[in-house]
Amino acid sequence: MASSASHMIIVILLVLAVSSALFSPAASTWRSLDRRPEKNGFRVSLRHVDSGGNYTKFERLQRAVKRGRLRLQRLSAKTASFEPSVEAPVHAGNGEFLMNLAIGTPAETYSAIMDTGSDLIWTQCKPCKVCFDQPTPIFDPEKSSSFSKLPCSSDLCVALPISSCSDGCEYRYSYGDHSSTQGVLATETFTFGDASVSKIGFGCGEDNRGRAYSQGAGLVGLGRGPLSLISQLGVPKFSYCLTSIDDSKGISTLLVGSEATVKSAIPTPLIQNPSRPSFYYLSLEGISVGDTLLPIEKSTFSIQDDGSGGLIIDSGTTITYLKDSAFAALKKEFISQMKLDVDASGSTELELCFTLPPDGSPVDVPQLVFHFEGVDLKLPKENYIIEDSALRVICLTMGSSSGMSIFGNFQQQNIVVLHDLEKETISFAPAQCNQL
Repeated sequence: MASSASHMIIVILLVLAVSSALFSPAASTWRSLDRRPEKNGFRVSLRHVDSGGNYTKFERLQRAVKRGRLRLQRLSAKTASFEPSVEAPVHAGNGEFLMNLAIGTPAETYSAIMDTGSDLIWTQCKPCKVCFDQPTPIFDPEKSSSFSKLPCSSDLCVALPISSCSDGCEYRYSYGDHSSTQGVLATETFTFGDASVSKIGFGCGEDNRGRAYSQGAGLVGLGRGPLSLISQLGVPKFSYCLTSIDDSKGISTLLVGSEATVKSAIPTPLIQNPSRPSFYYLSLEGISVGDTLLPIEKSTFSIQDDGSGGLIIDSGTTITYLKDSAFAALKKEFISQMKLDVDASGSTELELCFTLPPDGSPVDVPQLVFHFEGVDLKLPKENYIIEDSALRVICLTMGSSSGMSIFGNFQQQNIVVLHDLEKETISFAPAQCNQL
């Protein structure tokens, strides 16, 4: 009897040891949504959508500015209609950076647009009724052993702005440029770098309209809503570091969970906007050009009672857009301090350019500082000024907006931008992003 009891104890200890190994915090794989150690994290490579093209720095910026204007319109819009009787919140859509990932079991490799201005994760799925051309094969859920449709009673289905119930939870998700995705909400195993995460909710899109996503195979939302990758992972923080727009390799980095760390950085608070809960709003208190603090009303960047206005930080918009009155003050001060002729040719997509000196002498550019609550972010010259020798111009990479203001990715180059979702803050730290 004693021998039998000893044998049983040994068996139990072995079972416990195996279980402990499977769910050890040191494991590189998250096993389920409710069993994710805080210390887990991963990093993913990001690639600018134009990095493969043979463009000059200025051409790349001009292409991005054209896309950015459309995005600004989407972000400023409140609702869009699928049908005359159905309105849904408008999401940003599109973006400037593609992230590498894999979906399913066995894993199929894809690239998808990273978007901090929306929440839903989605990819195109077979059988495709309406689909755009993409560079990789369309995901086939029947070939994946880990694919599972979500029921209409699931929390993620309830979180959708528009859904219906038939063979599981069906979704419709709209973007401000009239593009959309429609299909079945499901869960799958997603692989990011060397980390695999099971039961991630995503849209398996069978009707996807619009060509804005054709560089990849869909979109990964990193917004603040429950459908986003960050919210589903339940990680306390994430960060990204974007390389210069003219970096030859164009490889930036997204860091999630324990990988997202910043040393010696002072945080600025994140602000909630109940009308636009997915966006990352910051409190911008002022802007300085050189030694001059611009005469901007304190309420200029405040969120209005109807949810309009405010300033968001966004990875998918290239240049910074400021409310009209603020940009007018910025433009006036730059003209005063640059002491160059304003270029009136209209040869660029930018709102303020100057003619370069004919003798090729260096241009003295004033320092630009954004005064966020608790943080004075002093930008390097290359984050707000661009020259083009062919056009003989030097331009300010900022523009005006009649709606919300946006702190764009050109101003975020070679800066680690840390989102701390527990502390509700964002921190900035200078870095060489191509060396991370």
